[in-house]
Amino acid sequence: MKQASLFLAASALLVTAVCAEPAKIKCLIIDGQNNHSWQETTPVLKAILEHSGVFSVDVSTSPPNNANPDWAKWQPHFADYGVIVSNYNGQAWPKELHDALVSYVKNGGGFVSYHAADNSFGDQADYNEMIGLGGWGGRNAKSGPYLRLRDGEWRPLDGPGPCGGHGPQNEFIIETFAPEHPIMKGLPAQWMHAKDELYHSLRGPAKNLSVLGHALSEQTKEQEPMLMAISYGKGRVFHTTLGHYLEALDGLGFQVTLTRGTEWAATGKVTQPAPKPGELTAGPKAALRPLKPVPPSK
Repeated sequence: MKQASLFLAASALLVTAVCAEPAKIKCLIIDGQNNHSWQETTPVLKAILEHSGVFSVDVSTSPPNNANPDWAKWQPHFADYGVIVSNYNGQAWPKELHDALVSYVKNGGGFVSYHAADNSFGDQADYNEMIGLGGWGGRNAKSGPYLRLRDGEWRPLDGPGPCGGHGPQNEFIIETFAPEHPIMKGLPAQWMHAKDELYHSLRGPAKNLSVLGHALSEQTKEQEPMLMAISYGKGRVFHTTLGHYLEALDGLGFQVTLTRGTEWAATGKVTQPAPKPGELTAGPKAALRPLKPVPPSK
């Protein structure tokens, strides 16, 4: 009887271990200042990340942009999270808070630069190194070179020229450049991205940076980096230039790369399966998957 009881107890523990769901990655979205509609995009970003089943997501909103923001009331605790997703493009933070984010990533934290987050903190060398390339925000030729695709390699190109630009919003084709990278593995060689801004002429130090996906700019007639992975200290950064507004966030390709990129930034791995063959296609229209934000429980 005793042996049977032990066997049943061990079996129950085994079943519990097998059936238990893996712990979700804690993710923090930061927003509150942006020249984009963060009030509308943040809830959709949260819905996309949670829909993957991989993340539990909190949001931390900064003080509004004014002459004297009350920064003391905004104290996000980065170390409580496996990954930070930035939907922030605004005023410089107090040094202690800025240093806390940089230290968090340097010491192994994950960071995602989403769309206009790469406009932020143009005069902060550590942030520019962390995101690899950036635009606007006072950046210029001294901020670093462009990256240009030459003979199958991404090479720095110094010289005069703007730092940041885009043409009219439209659909455009994303080309996979690093098919074996965990974020891109299993994705098609090309897919049509939903209506969006195609950023061009980004500059930066581009240290320890891998271009994962790119697109042809009608303005520069160059292939421009759209998706990037950066190593920064012990941390990992996923940089997506995509996602200007809700139409872009509805794109299946945007959602897949965002969730896979965020998981990779947090863990260095991607457990999410790639879309089924044919789900992401190179045309004639982008594959869409609108996700409505879930209202907070009362």
